[in-house]
Amino acid sequence: MPKRGQLRVLLGAAPGVGKTFSMLEEGRRLIGAGVDVVIGIVETHGRAATAAMAEGIPSVPRIVTEHRGVALEEMDLGAVLERMPTVALVDELAHTNVPGSKHDKRWQDVEELLAAGIDVISTLNIQHIESLNDVVEQITGVPQRETVPDSFLRGAEQIEVIDLAPQALRDRLGGGFVYPAERIDAALSNYFRLGNLTALRELALIWLADEVDQALQGYREDHGIDSTWEARERVVVALTGGPEGETLLRRGARIAARSAGGELIAVHVTSQDGLRTGNPAALAEQRALSEKLNGTYHQVIGEDIPTALVEFARSVNATQLVLGASRRGRIASAITGPGIGATVVRESGDIDVHMVNHAAARKRRALPPLTGALTRKRRILGSIVALLGGPALTALLALFRSEDSITTNVLSYQLLVVVVALIGGIWPALLAAVLSGITLDFLFIEPLHTIHIHQPHHLISLILYVVIASLVSFIVDRAARYTRAARRSASESELLQTIAGGVLRGGNAIQAIIDRTREAFQLQGARLMRGEEVLACSGEALSDGLPTIIRVTDDTHLELYGPDLAVAEQRILAVVTAQLTAALEHQHLTQTAQQIEPIAASDRVRGALLSALSHDLRRPLAAASAAVGGLKTAGPSLGPGDQQELLDTADESLAALAALVTDLLDVSRLQAGVLTVTGIPTDPAEIVAPALDELGLEPSDVTLNIAHGDALAHADPVLLQRVLVNLLANAHRYAPVDTPVHVSTSTFKNRLEIRIVDHGPGIPPEKINDIFLPFQRLGDTDNTTGLGLGLALSRGFIEAMNGTLTPEDTPGGGLTMVISLTTTNNASQEHA
Repeated sequence: MPKRGQLRVLLGAAPGVGKTFSMLEEGRRLIGAGVDVVIGIVETHGRAATAAMAEGIPSVPRIVTEHRGVALEEMDLGAVLERMPTVALVDELAHTNVPGSKHDKRWQDVEELLAAGIDVISTLNIQHIESLNDVVEQITGVPQRETVPDSFLRGAEQIEVIDLAPQALRDRLGGGFVYPAERIDAALSNYFRLGNLTALRELALIWLADEVDQALQGYREDHGIDSTWEARERVVVALTGGPEGETLLRRGARIAARSAGGELIAVHVTSQDGLRTGNPAALAEQRALSEKLNGTYHQVIGEDIPTALVEFARSVNATQLVLGASRRGRIASAITGPGIGATVVRESGDIDVHMVNHAAARKRRALPPLTGALTRKRRILGSIVALLGGPALTALLALFRSEDSITTNVLSYQLLVVVVALIGGIWPALLAAVLSGITLDFLFIEPLHTIHIHQPHHLISLILYVVIASLVSFIVDRAARYTRAARRSASESELLQTIAGGVLRGGNAIQAIIDRTREAFQLQGARLMRGEEVLACSGEALSDGLPTIIRVTDDTHLELYGPDLAVAEQRILAVVTAQLTAALEHQHLTQTAQQIEPIAASDRVRGALLSALSHDLRRPLAAASAAVGGLKTAGPSLGPGDQQELLDTADESLAALAALVTDLLDVSRLQAGVLTVTGIPTDPAEIVAPALDELGLEPSDVTLNIAHGDALAHADPVLLQRVLVNLLANAHRYAPVDTPVHVSTSTFKNRLEIRIVDHGPGIPPEKINDIFLPFQRLGDTDNTTGLGLGLALSRGFIEAMNGTLTPEDTPGGGLTMVISLTTTNNASQEHA
């Protein structure tokens, strides 16, 4: 048996992205490399660029089959097999062959070519994949009957997405590069909607990503690899506020970018008893940088920083942890034990830890500032230094003991007491002072090896030594407590700054405060309640525990689920509660402003109406009054022609006045919400004709394409005719001379659309929304007549019929107004 050929599929999100062109381009490249390539079949669809690319590539003549009196061309499978090229180019893999062909589907022809040892390059759109058929129908509203089994596609050696941005594809379509001119309008309004193309593009990329994951899994199984490969990374970067933060964030972003869907999470851990040395301004800059890198920023509080960091990483299912290399020197590490990095590595388990070197590593002074908060660990460490340092110092001083060394001995033990005080505070220092005093008397003061002082001045020296050691210990301990209070205040300030920053950057201030509060105090859950109503919630509310309840306002309270808070934390919580109160008040004021806005808008409309009435109503009234006054004054002296002219003037002016008054009344009814709409099954074709007659348009002024079949729209015929009259009048007014306005109808899913297309100057993008405002003359009338209510009324009428009126750019220039109405079946379901 011949070796099976290899299949390469060029996958696209929609027609026109360039699949066939890319296939032919690859064919040309292979021919240039000396490969035997032939075209089995290529569908150019009348595209000149595709046809030009196919020229010069050998092709197998097609077979012509007659079906129901129509001659249809298909790929001659037998001729391709007889030709036996190295590579065959076969377009449209999902194509259905003419009845009577050897195979029903073209992909079955390709299967036979592959079995014969011929490599095949083919094309396919995402909507033709069998497993995605129902999803595509939900997106586009169009069922696909031509599909390719997923099992066949998974056998392809290569699947490549030919990608094109949705708007670029629409521009290509509008320029006539995909479909002929008569199909462009319908395509843009149906299958090639921007939303459809975006969803199909995402579907194609996701499907291919899943196929890559399956291929990776297959590779691991084939090679007996049992360990898990984390293809999608979630990288946590630990920030201290030091200068290394930017380096760590950028390294973490690069790690996350190595896999599809990688996520960057920055976290700053604050200890319960105050911040480590860090620059708040640097933290703010690093937070901004993490957001620029498409990451998120979090702040948590923990008694033990390494444990809090690892627990946070596990809570977000992190796969990687990025830490900066220690800035402590060797002496500091020896005195204080393993640092944060070493502890994190030991506790991280299956989370990979990256220790990143940076310019600030090991550039601090040798001894760390040990005047921080005196925790239990610090006191134990101070006691250990006193118990071990005393004997070591005694052994050293004993080597150099002499009658004149008593002063050196006292000062050496004094230094030991100061060091112990710096490390462990007053109680370990007092222990060191007492033990060193006894040691001095026992080993260095005559008589030796007894607790007895021979000279009185030695007793005074020893007493002074103990007093000085005690005072030094007290001062060091007091300074440490002041430092602890200062750092606690700094920690609180930063926490509140973080919460405030989250509020300012977030769209929901209340939710941002609740989220940051839960993270900061490491709670299982937090929620803001108004009675039984949950206003905001973060985390989980535990059913087996009673929450801590904090009153926020008279009718709202905050529920916290987790460990009880310390007194200092409750003080911070009081400030958070004040921010919640302010956020609730702001929310209330915003809602009040939204309720007042319609009233303010009505006042603006009334003001515009009064200013418009002074000019637009005066003109037809003045013309009618002048005509009637002329008839009355001149009387029989006027000739028949003059009388008729005056009568026509009065009639036109009164008609214009009636139209203006009608529009004003309709605007009032729309804004008051009392417009009467009678929705009945309506055939748009029966409305278009009277609208054209009302405007007096000639057949040369309008082209029609009525293609909605038997579908009926749920609409008010009278209001719909008024909308069409206004839109047609605008389109005809701005259309170039001898260029007709185009009116078309079509159906899409459960909607019926009417499109009025002109090729005039169009509307600038920044003014699209202005054309629907009352008393605006841009785009809906000229500057000499009317109140500028036409498009405002048209949109109001359509929306009253549960429809939409949307402006779009006409391909080649101009404006297209799209009326979208529900069909009668869909409307009945909505009203049921």
